[in-house]
Amino acid sequence: MKKPLLATLLGERQPTPPVWLMRQAGRYLPEYRALRAEKGGFLALVNDSPAAAEVTIQPIRRFGFDGAILFSDILMVPSALGQDLTFGVGEGPALTPPLLDHALQGLQAAPQRLEPVYETVRQVTAALPAQTTFLGFAGSPWTVATYMVAGHGSRDQGETRRFAYGDPAAFEEIIAAIATCTIDYLSKQIEAGVEAVQLFDSWAGSLSPAQFERWVIAPNAAIVSALHDRHPGVPVIGFPKGAGEKLPAYVRETGVDAVGLDETIDPEWAAASLPKDLPVQGNLDPLVLIAGGAAMEQAAARILAAFADRPHVFNLGHGILQDTPIAHVEQLLAFVRSAG
Repeated sequence: MKKPLLATLLGERQPTPPVWLMRQAGRYLPEYRALRAEKGGFLALVNDSPAAAEVTIQPIRRFGFDGAILFSDILMVPSALGQDLTFGVGEGPALTPPLLDHALQGLQAAPQRLEPVYETVRQVTAALPAQTTFLGFAGSPWTVATYMVAGHGSRDQGETRRFAYGDPAAFEEIIAAIATCTIDYLSKQIEAGVEAVQLFDSWAGSLSPAQFERWVIAPNAAIVSALHDRHPGVPVIGFPKGAGEKLPAYVRETGVDAVGLDETIDPEWAAASLPKDLPVQGNLDPLVLIAGGAAMEQAAARILAAFADRPHVFNLGHGILQDTPIAHVEQLLAFVRSAG
């Protein structure tokens, strides 16, 4: 059976764009909230392969999306590199020791921490509907490094940006270690059953053009090249959030097979500025999905019109928010699928 999402990522335009939503397995679903409460927290859920597989499949069961995205977290790679990962109640993730004051060489690698993820992939692969494409993912090196250096998330990534300017050689070692681990991590996800992968660079927009070239484009290009060598024909989606006018250079220099667009990108500009045969993904504002109604349909219609002549995966410009009404997701799916 043909898989519309996979075909689109491989460059085939569909009469009706396939749809999946970033963070579609998550807190807006009551079935997810119930399972998370039962398991006692986010990280416990990620490391419980049967539970993580169930979470991955929940939005497919409810909505029939064309793609399932692995339920995990971008900070599994720092955990595998030897940092301790915790999620406090009502708080963001914490990584210890932070690399601002601790050398990378002092960490003890723990690749076994990734084994539950591969088992989740195997279980989801066995359970997905035949027409559903299974997507794996990892964080891109720059975004992952911002957490590893500071030990936590931040609004402007200032600590990591200062570190990269002040000691570029040390920061290069961190980026290289993340890239090497990410190549193996995504490769093993593919071997376990995922059919395409996405590189999330959530904080790419905080960098100057020269730093973007060094810390976003260069390591992502290395990852994409290695994955293409190991797994020919498996598409890699790049998602450099906030890249703006640097997107054409990102696409050209990284070699990604498809590019995700955040909600700040004008779809008409993207359609005119990116290679005409390049599959694009996006880029509805998650907040207009919360609003729903005519505003959402008008925004979706503009995106559909802009990308009507190229391979297009309909998605949000970032992750779905936890207060998104389920009825609005249903409305969006009905609208996109009827527009074809």
